[in-house]
Amino acid sequence: MSHPMPRTVAALTDAVLAGEHGPDPRDLTVTSAFWLYNTTRLAGGDVTYHNHYLLLRVGDAFGACSFEAGELAPEFCENASGHSLDKLLRHESAPVRTAALDAYLARAHPHRDAADAERVLLPAGTPEVRAEARDAAIAGLLDIAPGARVALIGVVNPLVAAVRERGGVCLPCDLNLRTTAWGEPVSDDMTEVLATADAVIATGMTLSNGTFDLILAHCVEHAVPLIVYAQSGSAVARAFLGAGVTGLNAEPFTFSQFSADPTPMYRYRAALAQGAAA
Repeated sequence: MSHPMPRTVAALTDAVLAGEHGPDPRDLTVTSAFWLYNTTRLAGGDVTYHNHYLLLRVGDAFGACSFEAGELAPEFCENASGHSLDKLLRHESAPVRTAALDAYLARAHPHRDAADAERVLLPAGTPEVRAEARDAAIAGLLDIAPGARVALIGVVNPLVAAVRERGGVCLPCDLNLRTTAWGEPVSDDMTEVLATADAVIATGMTLSNGTFDLILAHCVEHAVPLIVYAQSGSAVARAFLGAGVTGLNAEPFTFSQFSADPTPMYRYRAALAQGAAA
């Protein structure tokens, strides 16, 4: 199905509600809702990652969104199962809207059936082995010259290392981390790292915290490659391929940290968008 390229997450949501991307969301119902909290500290590291997720299952697809502590209570799931997606797409909570949009797009157009997706199988193994393979796959979407400045919005230390191994200079930005594993300062000002970046890697969590639209517009206006790595909203980010997103590492549930067995990811590539975003 062909449809106009979206420029914002809200515009994409409106198009889905209008039936422009597949079935009427009123006809798709959430069968299961999950509120998940996990912590991870990789061997030899001194950083504990705190992750909160909302998962919505719709038929044979999962929609996912990570969120900050306290942003969504576990009680949300008590009555979420049985709701139609059109209601959740209009929910007051951004993580709920993002997870619902992801569930819709993953149900309408599964990653596993996408002809333009490169399937990458994460190996069985420890969290460290799987994290390194995941972040190498993300960095592998970059085509950069030695010394290129890469803004990393949403910092995970193995991804910092993967950017460096490809000759890039990492410009880390995160709201929760102050330094990398190597002691370098991490900015909490997205505009600061975007201003000097030759390429951008952004977490899918930007879809729900209000920053994705700003990153997308900047990258379109300045013809800067934008790579998204997404457990959150992986099917949502895919909708922006060719509209500013030049690469996507989509990791639908089951996420790497929740399994020790081989699990699939899907890599996509697109050309740079031309012209300033409106």
